[in-house]
Amino acid sequence: MRKALATQIGERRKFSAVFIRIGKKISYKGYSEDTILLKNVTDMETHKVVTDHLWFTFSKAFEKIELVEGVCIEFEARIKEYRKGYVNNLYGIDKSAIDFKLSHPTKIKPIRT
Repeated sequence: MRKALATQIGERRKFSAVFIRIGKKISYKGYSEDTILLKNVTDMETHKVVTDHLWFTFSKAFEKIELVEGVCIEFEARIKEYRKGYVNNLYGIDKSAIDFKLSHPTKIKPIRT
């Protein structure tokens, strides 16, 4: 589903999504970080769903708005490419692939319905 983002790498676009929940991840240095799960991420210009779900770090920008399950938000983000999957150079294993993500979310606000 994210393949539609491939033609827009590097662009900053406006998106909307539904907040689902707060989660946690372990950072590169072993510290716990809060994350948020968004679903039905939609490009507001084309009105097409670009991905069924997306995780962001729970930054101060997200903390400023009141996030409750089911609230719709809009934000701007940059489209980037990243490599996902498993790689073990010692044993010559490379089960990775290129995928696309949204990064650097800004102008985050709830959508009034």
